[in-house]
Amino acid sequence: MPWDRNQMAARAAEELEDGWYVNLGIGIPTLVANYVGDKDITLQSENGMLGMGPFPYEGEEDPDLINAGKQTITELQRTAYFDSATSFGMIRGGKIAAAILGAMEVAENGDLANWMIPGKLVKGMGGAMDLVAGVGRVIVIMDHANKAGESKLLKECTLPLTGKGVVDRIITNLGVFDVVTGGLKIVEIADGVTIDEIRSKTEASLVD
Repeated sequence: MPWDRNQMAARAAEELEDGWYVNLGIGIPTLVANYVGDKDITLQSENGMLGMGPFPYEGEEDPDLINAGKQTITELQRTAYFDSATSFGMIRGGKIAAAILGAMEVAENGDLANWMIPGKLVKGMGGAMDLVAGVGRVIVIMDHANKAGESKLLKECTLPLTGKGVVDRIITNLGVFDVVTGGLKIVEIADGVTIDEIRSKTEASLVD
């Protein structure tokens, strides 16, 4: 069976290394906070928080503690708070080792589209454009195909770009893929998923 949202988040948490400062984007990436475990990872939220903990248990929510997606979160003993200018100074200054982001589309050359669909209500691009330009490694978590069954891993993005050639690794419900010369390389396949299923649902070029 393909991975569910929590399994995708847990797989993304495996990408993180001790000592990293990591930004989590809105959506599935926020679940990564629940799977960091004993790793020495400091999670950053661009709305001004360094040291995010996992999501709170029901009844223990603090409405004053929210991430960039307006979800309630928890703090740690080492949590620090600051204004958004300082937060984006960290991002633009190369202090954040990795960003884990959601996406609407990723192209085989690493182009990323994750902030708007033309004709739909757009709240804003958030910090995505700064993140993909400033962090050391960009990891995307996304469903492999849209609700109509059409591939979201494309030869070229059709939606407005967040960044060109910025994605390093993609984790979908079908597996893990790296952006390499000539297309996408399969790194890992989800349990129960076949290579034929991946090929049928991937428009982007798959390379060995």
